[in-house]
Amino acid sequence: MNAAKFTFTRLRYTSGDWDTDQRMPSNILNSLLEYTTIPINTQEKIIDLSSNEIFASPFCYLSGHKLVQFNSAERTNFKQYVQNGGFVFADDCNHDIDGLFARSFEAQMSALFGAHALKKIPATHPIYSSFFKFEKGPPNTSFELNGWGDDLIHDYLKAIEINGRIAVLYSNKDYGCEWDYDFRNKRFLAEDNTKFGVNIVLYAMGA
Repeated sequence: MNAAKFTFTRLRYTSGDWDTDQRMPSNILNSLLEYTTIPINTQEKIIDLSSNEIFASPFCYLSGHKLVQFNSAERTNFKQYVQNGGFVFADDCNHDIDGLFARSFEAQMSALFGAHALKKIPATHPIYSSFFKFEKGPPNTSFELNGWGDDLIHDYLKAIEINGRIAVLYSNKDYGCEWDYDFRNKRFLAEDNTKFGVNIVLYAMGA
């Protein structure tokens, strides 16, 4: 898996709004180029969750603000994909634990993997040290600090683990929007806020 080029694959699903934060993937790809030596494809790839193409993608991204209601083919593929070793990073664009995306996505995960499959992961989890060190767990977003969404700072992420590794990483922190800017503006940040995105990708790739 490490020898192949990394492709940022976005999942298109039939319900809701899957095409959020359109500059974010190129920003993460720029960070991988800047900080790591892994070979990358420079263009985001968009595939249908119902398509068999998903099984050729070791990393997939899924996001939205609205309802997540997988159809039969999407449910089948999602479950088979993660049980076969795939990795999905699911990001709630509402930064809200009780919004429509959060409630409906979590319901989908419960239906597919059981009511208690999606669990909080500790700040000591290897994903927080797969490249950069995040000793306090997931870094905060400006939306949380500004009190947008549910007025909470989420000091955890949730995950479904299979065979001791994360298969589905789930965030209410809206990282997609936080990382959705022209990569050329990154130099104006006091601290590069995409570094955790690098960790997520390298963890997913088994680095």
